[in-house]
Amino acid sequence: MILRTLALAAACALAGPALAATPEGVWLTPPDGKGQTAHITAQRCGAAWCGTITAAFDAGGRQITTPNVGKRVFWDMVPGGAGFAGRAWVPAHGRSYQAEMRPAGRSMVVRGCLGPVCQSQTWRKVR
Repeated sequence: MILRTLALAAACALAGPALAATPEGVWLTPPDGKGQTAHITAQRCGAAWCGTITAAFDAGGRQITTPNVGKRVFWDMVPGGAGFAGRAWVPAHGRSYQAEMRPAGRSMVVRGCLGPVCQSQTWRKVR
């Protein structure tokens, strides 16, 4: 009986990461320095996850045209640590960083680091 209980516990522990939240969906970013927000569509890209800016909005919530729409903002995100790890591009900086994402229900913490300096945002799931 103890052996079965241990086997079941091990199977559940191994299944845990497979059952964890994924970044799949459309996410709303917080306002940038200009008050603009974006929708990021996250989807599978082969064995990893990637996300693309699919819409942008001004401070009043009106959809706007920007050259960033259509650009990929994260890629090569694979399970690691408490979420997913890969690369992210920050339009305001014009460069990419090591990044991680931690989806949990209808929010996702996105964090990027350059050496010891890190910044994070919380995105809200739109759909």
